[in-house]
Amino acid sequence: MLHPVGPLSSAVYWRRRLLVLALVVAVLGGGGWLVAAAVSGGSGSASAAAPRTGTAADPTDPPALEQVVPSLASVRTPTPPAPAPESPAPEQAEPAPADVPAAPTPGGPCGDDMIALEVRSPGSAAAGGQPTFDLVVTNVSAVPCVRTLDKELQEIVLFDGAGTRLWGSNDCFPEASDDTRTLAPGESVAFPLVWGGRTSEPGCAAERTVLGAGQYVLRGRLDTKASGDAPFAVV
Repeated sequence: MLHPVGPLSSAVYWRRRLLVLALVVAVLGGGGWLVAAAVSGGSGSASAAAPRTGTAADPTDPPALEQVVPSLASVRTPTPPAPAPESPAPEQAEPAPADVPAAPTPGGPCGDDMIALEVRSPGSAAAGGQPTFDLVVTNVSAVPCVRTLDKELQEIVLFDGAGTRLWGSNDCFPEASDDTRTLAPGESVAFPLVWGGRTSEPGCAAERTVLGAGQYVLRGRLDTKASGDAPFAVV
């Protein structure tokens, strides 16, 4: 094979062999390129199918912040409502004046609150004695007033220390009169009454006895006005 034999020159045969060899090499080279392309194509497809690190989003990765939080420029801040106008404070009603008692009318009746009543006594008396007691009416108002001072409206009563009634000025010798007076401011009127030193009951039906020694209390009355207690002793 190295020494071609034929009617042509040896150079022609060498050129034909080189041409055939080049074709073989070209064919072999093309096949190898096809194989390499097939191999590289498969790997490229696999690479394309697989997510590229750092480029494709991993479904387990959290979404980007700008995709979750909207831009502040796109968020509309609600405008706060305008404050309601202040309503004028209600006018404070003036407190109702306290009920003031009406001033007494000059020359009108002397009410119980316009007079003072007290019983005056000598303070003590001997058993069986006849001391004099005074029922005193005083106009304590600032104006003159009129008061009925009839005898039947007057009374002085004596009690023991336990509050038991022992004597009354109207029990046995009641009196009657027609006595209406105008009392000036500060004016006092005294009505004397003599006590016989004995006990009595209303109507004077019970036996009267001499009151024994002891500490007692005198109390006066003018119609509906009552006095305070005045101490009195029988010795």
